[in-house]
Amino acid sequence: MKKIPFLTLEKAKEIREQIPTPFYVYDEAGIRANARLLKAAFSWNPGFREYFAVKATPNPFLLKILHEEGCGCDCSSMTELMISERCGITGEQIMLASNDTPAEEFQMADRLGAIINLDDLTLVDYLERSIGHVPEKICCRYNPGGVFTLGETREGFQVMDNPGDAKYGMTRAQIAEAFTRLSAMGAKEFGIHAFLASNTLSNDYYPALARILFRVAVELKEETGCHITFINLSGGVGVPYRPEQPANDIAAIGAGVRKAYEEILVPAGMGDVSLCTELGRFMLAPYGHLVTRVLHQKHTYKEYVGVDACASNLMRPAIYGAYHHITVMGKEDAPCNHKYDVTGSLCENSDKFAIDRMLPEVEIGDLLVIHDTGAHGHAMGYQYNGRLRSAEVLLQEDGSARLIRRAETPEDYFATAIWE
Repeated sequence: MKKIPFLTLEKAKEIREQIPTPFYVYDEAGIRANARLLKAAFSWNPGFREYFAVKATPNPFLLKILHEEGCGCDCSSMTELMISERCGITGEQIMLASNDTPAEEFQMADRLGAIINLDDLTLVDYLERSIGHVPEKICCRYNPGGVFTLGETREGFQVMDNPGDAKYGMTRAQIAEAFTRLSAMGAKEFGIHAFLASNTLSNDYYPALARILFRVAVELKEETGCHITFINLSGGVGVPYRPEQPANDIAAIGAGVRKAYEEILVPAGMGDVSLCTELGRFMLAPYGHLVTRVLHQKHTYKEYVGVDACASNLMRPAIYGAYHHITVMGKEDAPCNHKYDVTGSLCENSDKFAIDRMLPEVEIGDLLVIHDTGAHGHAMGYQYNGRLRSAEVLLQEDGSARLIRRAETPEDYFATAIWE
C-alpha cells in the first residue's frame, strides 16, 4: 500500500513561512476518525474506555481532542498526571500505570481520584503508607512470564515477545495474594492489566491476550472472592510503518475480543466486566508527520542527503533501527531510482533517518515528510549537541494550521543552567 502524506506540498510551504522546519504536524480529522473507529469496535462493551498513553504524545491540544472523543489518560509519571489535570481530565478518566513509583505520584493520583495500577506485590503496603489508605477501586498488573507466542507459521509459532524478561507486573501467585491483601485493606473493585507484546500487526493479538486475562480473572474471582469489574488490555496494537505491511482491522480485533468475552466471562457470571485499552501508537502514530528540509548533499562512498532535522527530533531510527517511510514532497509519483542515506547533524553516525533508501532524485531545498511519527516521536526528543526540540502544529479539520507547541530556543536550553 502506498503511503500518502495527509499534508500537501502547498500546505507544508505555507506552514514553513511561519514556522521553520523541522516541525511536527498532526492530522486532527484523522485522529478523530480513528478514535471513533476504536470506540465503535468496542461499543458492545458498555463500560469500554480508551486510556490514551500520554507518554506517546504529551501535547495538551491532542489530549483534549482525544478527551472530546471519549478517551481518558494512561499516565506513568507525576508530570503526566499534571498534564492530564490541566487538560481537565481527572478522576477515573486517569489510570496511573507506573513502575518503581515514588510516594508523591501515588499521592497525586489519589488526590485526582485516578485508578491506580500496581506493578508489584511490594507496592500494596507501600501504597497504603504513601496515601494512608487503599482505594476502593484498584488494579494490578499481571505478567504470565515465559515467551508469548501467537499463530502458527511454517516454522512453528510466531514469537511476539518475551514477558519473562520484562520488569513489569506480578506473577500469578503474587496477583492472587495482592487481591486478597487489598481486599482485606478495604478495596472493593478490582482490575487486571497486562502488556505482552509491542507494535503487533495481527488482528489476533488482543483476542489472545483477552483470553489469557479473562481466564485469570475467572480464576481469581473463584480463589479470592474479589469483585473484578474491569480488565485492561493495555497497548500493543501496532501500525504498519512499511508500505507493504497490512494494517490492523480494529473492528475485527473488537469482534475477536467480544467472542472471547462471551465464551469465558459471560458463562462465569462476569458479563458486567468493563474493558479498557491503553493505546498510544495505534491512536496517533499514522496521524503525525515530521517535516524537514534538505540542506546538503554529500557524495563520498555513499550518497547522503543532509536534512535540518536530526535524531534529537526523532530518535527511533537511531536507537531502534526503526523504519519510517519518507516522501519527497512534490515528487510522490516520481520513480524511486536513487539510493540515499538520509542524515541529521548530530555527532553520531547513527543519526540517520534512512539507510540505503530508494527515493526520487533529491535536491537541496526539497521538503521531506517522515511518516508515522505521531506517537513516540516528538515525545522522545532530547537536546544532545545543543539541538533543540521542534515545534508542533495541528492541521485542523477546516484545513487551517495551528501552532500547538513552539520550538525550543537557546533560552530554554540555558534556563536550568547555573552560571556562577
